Amino acid sequence: MSRARIEVDHVEGDTFRVTVDESGGSTRHTVTVEPGYATRLAGAVPRERLIRSSFEFLLEREPKEAILRSFDLRVIARYFPEYEAEIGRRART
Repeated sequence: MSRARIEVDHVEGDTFRVTVDESGGSTRHTVTVEPGYATRLAGAVPRERLIRSSFEFLLEREPKEAILRSFDLRVIARYFPEYEAEIGRRART
């Protein structure tokens, strides 16, 4: 599996733009995450880092093209029940 480059940019409020670049092209995603949910998952970790770690988590399980183009971070747990238990540890390292 090739190593993807994940770029996270804060757009405004709770909205972030994520670009995933890897061999074969790139995808763009719009992600929202409320501060309270981010804190519950990862403590004081910046939301950008939490989102980047979340995309690393997703890319281990599916190709970038399968990731929704627009979603709230809470949605990940619906598809991958282990997400919330695992992501805090990942985001803090």
